[in-house]
Amino acid sequence: MTTLTCHIATTQQQLDDALRVRWEVFASELELLGRPAHSVPRENNGFDTLATTAHVIVYADGMPVATTRLLLPNPEVARATGGRLGIDLENKVDLSDVGGPDMVFAEITRFCILKDWRHSAVLMWLHAGLRQESHRRGVTHWVASANTETDSAEDARILFQVANHQGLMSTRWRARTLAYPRSPEAPAAPLYTPEERERARQGRFEGLRLPRVLSLFSGKMGARFIAEPLYDAGFRRFSLPLIAALHDVPSTRELFGRMTVRTSRN
Repeated sequence: MTTLTCHIATTQQQLDDALRVRWEVFASELELLGRPAHSVPRENNGFDTLATTAHVIVYADGMPVATTRLLLPNPEVARATGGRLGIDLENKVDLSDVGGPDMVFAEITRFCILKDWRHSAVLMWLHAGLRQESHRRGVTHWVASANTETDSAEDARILFQVANHQGLMSTRWRARTLAYPRSPEAPAAPLYTPEERERARQGRFEGLRLPRVLSLFSGKMGARFIAEPLYDAGFRRFSLPLIAALHDVPSTRELFGRMTVRTSRN
């Protein structure tokens, strides 16, 4: 029987485990990242070592199989970038109108699970660890930019229209997507068929699907979208910014059942 454990990274080894899982998913499996010459097989950036960053890692019999990253507001980054929160998403989205008294916003990034563990209890453990650490740090709202699974500008515009048609746009928050790199002229990962695109051009959005990740966040987790899609040249996909109030996000028990999950900081 497999033993699952959830940890908040407090050691260099645990941080390395998180970066290695990210590389396995984003680079080796999904092939979203280029492999620079002489690189170490890790996916990392400057936010990973900040004191305001928490890495949640799930282990199966001691082997790291899933991770996500929680970015808390960072005054140093905010001063350096001219942002208000000092989180990564502010490089892509103007969040100046997002906030309020007694609200603490944190960004969820790098949410990933190894392929062989994707349809298992690992997802429950990762969600529980993220939620518990968020509560411990006083977070009231999550922000993120969810993968749309496409590099097609037209398909990204359509899925944004589909989300709006389904009533999935936030009624409270609005943000402005900043300028981003050009997406490919010839997309490698289309989302919709030519027939579905034609229906969208006619304003007929019934039956048009949202990508799995967007459906998960907006359905089970109650997130709402706050800005138009943006293109991430590093991951070569469009993503869609969203926000979720933790008091509206179902508990791990409500989402996955009655199993108890304990998160360790060791």
